[in-house]
Amino acid sequence: MFYTLSMRNVIFQMMVSLDGYFEGPRQEIDWHVVDEEFNEYANDFLDSVDMLLFGRVTYQLMANYWPTPAAIHDDPIIAGKMNSLPKIVFSKTLKRADWQNTRLVKEHVPEEIARLKLQPGKDMAIGGSNLSLTLIQYNLIDEYRLIMNPVFLGKGKPLFYGLDESLNLRLVRTRAFHSGNVMLIYRPVVEKSSSKEAFPWRSLLI
Repeated sequence: MFYTLSMRNVIFQMMVSLDGYFEGPRQEIDWHVVDEEFNEYANDFLDSVDMLLFGRVTYQLMANYWPTPAAIHDDPIIAGKMNSLPKIVFSKTLKRADWQNTRLVKEHVPEEIARLKLQPGKDMAIGGSNLSLTLIQYNLIDEYRLIMNPVFLGKGKPLFYGLDESLNLRLVRTRAFHSGNVMLIYRPVVEKSSSKEAFPWRSLLI
């Protein structure tokens, strides 16, 4: 008898400009095109996950916004879910993580996420380019959701800046929003000839 191991997916999602930046030169994200249709999508997406994963920079941006009275007033449903969902921030420099339901992990990042993937539960969402660079090399990201905003920034921080090897992806779904945003959903192209190649992170658990 054969048993199939069910694993939680790690889903990377990021707003991106048409010229490939995920934030402006001073970490500006005021160019994000957000409307009621997008908020409905975001609400559904947060219902599909039960954990949020952050690097330090993205964590601090989110923690400085979502618990505030302004966020709770303007986006009460999204703010409620962002604040209540379990969160992990991976950082060697943070001293503490005070955002509601947040756990701080200072080391062994790939090993921690590899263990989380094998635990029961819904999928996990990851935000932040720097943390994702670490996970890409272990094939720990199962899905990439790039939401292309109809804007050219001209300058800023490129997505996955510092990636030093190619990553082949397969387009699995697209969605066009009335705002002009277009979501492209990709999954990594994984060699099926070797489980070691397909799941290099398994060696982290041995």
